[in-house]
Amino acid sequence: MMNALLILKSIHIIGFVAWFAGLFYLVRMFVYYVEAGDKPDPEKKILQNQHNKMSWRVYKIICNPAMMITWTAGLAMIGLGFTDGVPNYLKSEVGTPGWMHLKLLLVVLLTVYHIWAKRMIKKLEEGKANVSSWQFRLLNEFPTLFLVAIAFTATLGKAGTLNYVYLGIGLVVFVGLLYMGAKAYQKKRAAAKS
Repeated sequence: MMNALLILKSIHIIGFVAWFAGLFYLVRMFVYYVEAGDKPDPEKKILQNQHNKMSWRVYKIICNPAMMITWTAGLAMIGLGFTDGVPNYLKSEVGTPGWMHLKLLLVVLLTVYHIWAKRMIKKLEEGKANVSSWQFRLLNEFPTLFLVAIAFTATLGKAGTLNYVYLGIGLVVFVGLLYMGAKAYQKKRAAAKS
């Protein structure tokens, strides 16, 4: 049983690493798609068509299978982690109370982001996306927030040392730092164009 859990945990880790890699790359493709709109035709059409094809490939070949692997292995671990008919993560002696609920909520929200990305590919394809490259750059950081929150929740939660207040404060500070870094990069790009 322990061996099966460790194998599932390994598969789960492989799945979420691939899922995050795909999401990071996918939204970066949206940035490039929008920026290609500033090019003259026919370069604009060629680049946007290529970025759209690449976005679909990343979504279908990397993101979807990796999300399914992540969910399947994660739920299988929960399914195997029962004692006396009660999931182990619900027992008070296993980690910080509520940590698994928070982790599952974060994964559900990441799945919503995943679905949003698919809709955005369609909107870009149809010319109906009204999002700037700057906004896509910010949206590209969402998976980073999920990655940090999920990693700390799972690691510290299972160990029983998760402090929700510190996690919240840490995420707010992290968001602030990401935003300041993005603004600095935006200013640097604007200065380079001048």
